[in-house]
Amino acid sequence: MDLFIETVSKESLIYLGIALFVLALAYWVVSIVLKRLGKNPKYLLPNGSFRRLTKPLLLIFLSIVLRMKSLRDLLNLEELGFWFRKASTLLFILAMTWLIIAVLKIVKQIIIKNYDVGEADNLKARKIYTQFTILERIVIFIVIILALGLALMSFKEIREIGISIFASAGVAGIIIGFSAQKFIGTLLAGIQIAIAQPIKLDDVVIVEGEWGRIEEITLTYVVVRIWDKRRLIVPTPYFIDQPFQNWTKSSADILGTVFLYVDYMVSFDDLREELTRILQNTELWDGEVNILQVTDSKPTHVEVRALMSAKDSSTAWDLRVHVREKLIDYLQKNYPESIARTRVMLQQTNDTINDEI
Repeated sequence: MDLFIETVSKESLIYLGIALFVLALAYWVVSIVLKRLGKNPKYLLPNGSFRRLTKPLLLIFLSIVLRMKSLRDLLNLEELGFWFRKASTLLFILAMTWLIIAVLKIVKQIIIKNYDVGEADNLKARKIYTQFTILERIVIFIVIILALGLALMSFKEIREIGISIFASAGVAGIIIGFSAQKFIGTLLAGIQIAIAQPIKLDDVVIVEGEWGRIEEITLTYVVVRIWDKRRLIVPTPYFIDQPFQNWTKSSADILGTVFLYVDYMVSFDDLREELTRILQNTELWDGEVNILQVTDSKPTHVEVRALMSAKDSSTAWDLRVHVREKLIDYLQKNYPESIARTRVMLQQTNDTINDEI
């Protein structure tokens, strides 16, 4: 009997040793391949890629070892085989979920590293970054839900409850559908934003009368960074259902306007020359648009519009402020009589004059 036990222990130890050797060899091969890919410029991997994959791979190998019968024989814990297998299953699901998320993040880094969001003309970079950021969150959400479902369904009791629920899924589906339709609509809006892209990260938008930039896009809400550093939190369906302004939808460059209200005696040619001089002496102007037009006339003043271009919206704002100040300063110094003012005409009648005499 002792000889049989000793023989079984030796066989179990041999099988376990072989299994550990194979797993260690597989781990070593994977590490060598990843490290060589990391050094190859053609397949350059982001820094820390191997460290991200190490822990989930080790957990996968550990789950395989826990399922081995030779380990239980060696530890003389065959009566706990059910719990070993259950732990192995749950550990494998956890490790695979972790591995998929880690691989997804590495793939995202590889793709977006070729696009610099900090460039002046970063429209394509922001488009790619927005798509992958939202799609990454969608995939992670789906993977986690599936992993939780698989983990729960691995228990027989819960699986039986699930079968009974599916049997009455008609009524339950209707109830859940009505109660969760807003949440589902929000998720679908997030997916639609990722595909149609009415907004992208770092887009300049006017939302609820506020000027700001898109700072973060999630499946359920969007964060708009207002110019005064406030944050406007907007539900994702807003950008599908409501009208809003997007100043950088197709390009970052934008036109800026300055309105002046001057007297009819103003010299428009001199104003045009001064506008050109102002624009040529500032780095804020991109050299594309330089127009001064009379856009309206009123009984008391003339409306003049100066139109200029800049590389982006924030630069256009600074340019408008600069041009407005310089034009007003020019009028004050050279044509003070041309600044719009209100005139009052007093007319005396003959009766009033006779009364005074």
